[in-house]
Amino acid sequence: MAAAQGRLSDGAGGMDDAKEARDDKEAVQKGADATPLPFRAAVDALGTVRLRPEIEIDPTKPPQRLAPFAYALEAAVVDGDDDLADGRLILLHDPAGHEAWQGSFRLVTLVRAELEPEIAADPLFPDVCWSWLTGALQARGLSYGEPSGTVTRASSHYFGGLAERRPASQIEIRASWTPREGLGGVPDAASHLAAWCDLLSQIAGLPPATPGDPSVVTLPQRRGPQPR
Repeated sequence: MAAAQGRLSDGAGGMDDAKEARDDKEAVQKGADATPLPFRAAVDALGTVRLRPEIEIDPTKPPQRLAPFAYALEAAVVDGDDDLADGRLILLHDPAGHEAWQGSFRLVTLVRAELEPEIAADPLFPDVCWSWLTGALQARGLSYGEPSGTVTRASSHYFGGLAERRPASQIEIRASWTPREGLGGVPDAASHLAAWCDLLSQIAGLPPATPGDPSVVTLPQRRGPQPR
């Protein structure tokens, strides 16, 4: 969230350092006070989401120029030492509203997964992937507007010293949508994050979680995708 950055002092400035420290503290407090309450509430709600144990998630640095306020999460679907899928979800907020969004909040996502080449070659598979996103939102009864995005397939074939490797394919979903705002202008950010995790699970090939599954836990802020 928007906040001023503090500075470390080397202790040699005496009263000047003390004044700078006070100024920094006041700047940080001013930045926190300037954060709109609807955005604070939406971000706080993200920490209440219950996750499947296969999903590991962490906050990450958000983009700086998409909106006045932004918060980002990155996640991976992990099975042992394998990352089955990974992605990033960004919550944007412009208190003045945004004409293209048709609202003051916007969710932006990138989701990726490795696929068997024969599955990725199915000409209908991009349509299926997009339906997984819209279906995840609809399954949780979420109201949203202005959806847009792309589904991209990429294939890698190896030659020479890498010729023994099997061909690999990846699917990538880039999408954004406007969550409808509720009381106080706050969207149901928690449910949108839960729907996004449903999408991650589906693209990773996990079976649907059963209602009341005790292995589904509240967001513990563990880790995000790691290079392997």
